Amino acid sequence: MEMRELRYFVAVAEELHFGRAAERLGIAQPALSRALAGLEGRLGVVLLERSSRRVRLTDAGAVLLTEARAILAAAEAAERRTREAAERQPRIALAVKAGTAGELLAKVLDAYAAHPGACAVDLLLCEAHEQRELVCSGQADVALLHLPFDAVTGLDTEALLTEGQVAVLPGGHPLAGRTAVSQAEVTAAPGPPPARWPAPDGSCPEGPGVAVRNLTQLFQLIALGRATVVLPASAAVDLRRDLVAVPVTDAPPVTTVLAWLPESRSRPVADLVRVAATV
Repeated sequence: MEMRELRYFVAVAEELHFGRAAERLGIAQPALSRALAGLEGRLGVVLLERSSRRVRLTDAGAVLLTEARAILAAAEAAERRTREAAERQPRIALAVKAGTAGELLAKVLDAYAAHPGACAVDLLLCEAHEQRELVCSGQADVALLHLPFDAVTGLDTEALLTEGQVAVLPGGHPLAGRTAVSQAEVTAAPGPPPARWPAPDGSCPEGPGVAVRNLTQLFQLIALGRATVVLPASAAVDLRRDLVAVPVTDAPPVTTVLAWLPESRSRPVADLVRVAATV
């Protein structure tokens, strides 16, 4: 398979429309159709079911979409790192779930910036559970993950912070005036059930609560009385005025770690990890 074919296929698979995909790629639609027909012919499988009304991914096409995205991301990462090596101006791509560990992250970045030989750090702000995928695909050099919520299988890690959890509630919630609560009290309190976060594989578990993918979305829903949540205390440092955070005494502690690929030989990544461990 050629990289060009994979790009073509991903565009069609995401748009599910040959015309829009061709416009996105800047090529003629007949050329796009021929390229994908040739790819299907060489693979000996049908990737896309076409009709006059719609385009649909087959099971084989869904598998190739996942693999093709990873291949293209890895190729882009390899290109970036190769250019950095030639320019002798390395950079670190750090994946972080948006809205989390803000104070800790600021301290780590400030301490690293003061380190002799520090290079530029590019922040990749992600939604839930995307950080690990970015590291594994090569798009990020290192990620900030949170145990036990994020999977770290296959990665090296350095623990930075262990903290308790809080319930984030609307100001008028029956538990909002408490100094501390238990998990059972949060679950049994009148009002909406806790929000549901995606699992490490990206799927959202079944349940009565609203499904969310980022803190901005979640806090908006809590303020509207549509959700509650228990999360690490550091994620609730700068809450909106209409929300309150109440410590949950029996919630399991959360440990924030830096994670990277074991085969990494990047000196800047090693320096960042070493500095972060002292903060």
